[in-house]
Amino acid sequence: MKHGVEFALVPLADLKEHEEIDARDVGKLVRDIRARGEFSNPIWVARGSWVILNGHHRVAALRRLGAERVAAWVFDYHGPALLLDRWSPGPPIPKAEVERRALAGTPFPPKTTRHILTVDLPERSTPLAELMPRPDGRAGHPRAPGPSRRPDTRASRSG
Repeated sequence: MKHGVEFALVPLADLKEHEEIDARDVGKLVRDIRARGEFSNPIWVARGSWVILNGHHRVAALRRLGAERVAAWVFDYHGPALLLDRWSPGPPIPKAEVERRALAGTPFPPKTTRHILTVDLPERSTPLAELMPRPDGRAGHPRAPGPSRRPDTRASRSG
């Protein structure tokens, strides 16, 4: 786990939103993901609290497509790999407030918080089929970490 960041396929049911979405943006993402057959931009998630830090619209698109998991970079949120800023002027927002609002179900308006990477992450695409329900009908997925399971840390694919 380099810089407190690792790749995982995270169950959508475990995720908590800290920002609302603009539903108009979701339809285009659904069409794009379906046409490509892959999810090429992993979301960012806080380890342990499972708060979405970046990727609310992509999560909404995957839910609309019927996916069970999402490709994610999982961060130690209070570590140095991510900084927190705002998209518009206003007082600083503490990381603890982002988590508190997500866990309380009182999200910020869209595009309130701006998370900034201080580390480089490799490009990583995940076939859409790996995010969908298993064909055998069993619950879960062998690579889905869930809150109490270890995430998949295999080497990333190029592309």
